[in-house]
Amino acid sequence: MMYEPKAPLKLSQVGYDPNLVLQLIGKGMYLENLETVVQLSDEIKLPTNVVEQALQALVNRKQIESVGTMASTANGMGALRYNLTSAGRKFVQDALNQNQYFGPAPIPLSQYCEQVRAQAIGDERVSPEDIEQAFSDIVVPDEFTRKLGPAVNSGMSILIYGPAGNGKTTVAEKVAHIFESVIYIPHAIEVNGTIIKVFDGSVHNSVEVENPPEERRKLFREMTDKRYVPCKRPVIITGGELNMEMLDLKYNEVSKYYEAPLHIKALNGTFIIDDFGRQQVSPEQLLNRWIVPLQSRIDFLKLHSGKSFELPFDELVIFSTNLAPDDLMDPAFLRRIPYKLETKDPSLDAFKAIYTAVARKAGLQLTEEIFQFTVHQIVKASGKSLAAYQPKFIIDQVISNCKYQGVELSFTKEYVAEALANLYVTDSSFKGQVGMTPKETEPVQQSGQVA
Repeated sequence: MMYEPKAPLKLSQVGYDPNLVLQLIGKGMYLENLETVVQLSDEIKLPTNVVEQALQALVNRKQIESVGTMASTANGMGALRYNLTSAGRKFVQDALNQNQYFGPAPIPLSQYCEQVRAQAIGDERVSPEDIEQAFSDIVVPDEFTRKLGPAVNSGMSILIYGPAGNGKTTVAEKVAHIFESVIYIPHAIEVNGTIIKVFDGSVHNSVEVENPPEERRKLFREMTDKRYVPCKRPVIITGGELNMEMLDLKYNEVSKYYEAPLHIKALNGTFIIDDFGRQQVSPEQLLNRWIVPLQSRIDFLKLHSGKSFELPFDELVIFSTNLAPDDLMDPAFLRRIPYKLETKDPSLDAFKAIYTAVARKAGLQLTEEIFQFTVHQIVKASGKSLAAYQPKFIIDQVISNCKYQGVELSFTKEYVAEALANLYVTDSSFKGQVGMTPKETEPVQQSGQVA
């Protein structure tokens, strides 16, 4: 599904005071020595005819002047060159005093809101086959994925909770990468004459849009708004570092424009709050900040001038925690999270399936003897529960031990016992257990699920 935004055909159609475009052109000529229509169009991402209209306005105001042609162009024709006049340089200095932003022309707030609604994450269908494929490389109970499917399709909010080490973060990340639609993210937006940068190459994954058929190619090139970047739906993951300031506009006192907060960069995508309850800010403060957006699907941001504005809050928010939900949030907030999924300790069969898969991937074969030995050591000898992360922890340590010893990769009780001794640093119950025979390691029954 495509949501191609259409470019303005005239300077008067940019959606805000055209003087902002004139300022960008002046900055480009002053800061980057840009001289031609094509050069300026490539930088501010507006169609050439719009740039031509802006240049003519600057000529009429005697702020730029023509200084001849540039002969070496792709079509062999001369390209008219422009330079700033003294009045133009003063115009640019005044513009730089307002803000030092130079780059793609911003999108007006109203148009951005329309674009966000047009490419809503809840409008993209995720099928059972999509879920199955996404989780094909890990062990997940059918009951869990059956509940997960509707939650993902809602495009709203999900709480994933359960004991540590059972794949909550893995589930959240896989959910986030299920979506396949291409969406359009603006380089920047304009709000009340100010500029807010939105596109962030560190979190937005740009993609090449397939060329349309030949008969549509010219029309496509003219109509698609290059101020937007075609991207995959964004995925932003925050953990203990999250604080309240990261959810507000960030104003640069030197450059005098804004950087969008994390959750705005995640619009039309997925915002994961990992290890919820362990942030620098208290759960109550964070939940109070989110309670309105999660319920009304609208967020409010405030400029440093005190003026506020609203944006659609369209994103899949995933809270992941190993703390008890009732200890983190009151019933009023729990009601605003429509989907709550619990990850449980793996059953014995699920644990074996995980252990076997991880071993095979590392080039090892899990024998019944090693499996029973491992389970006995964890459950009987140490009194701990089985967890989905334990097989990889053990295998990684076995590999490191073999590397250190300079021996061929092998699965022995000695190596497994040493790995388990590192699993729980305060537990000494693994000592002296290496010589246990398979008969002594009676099978252990463990109930529960894994995710």
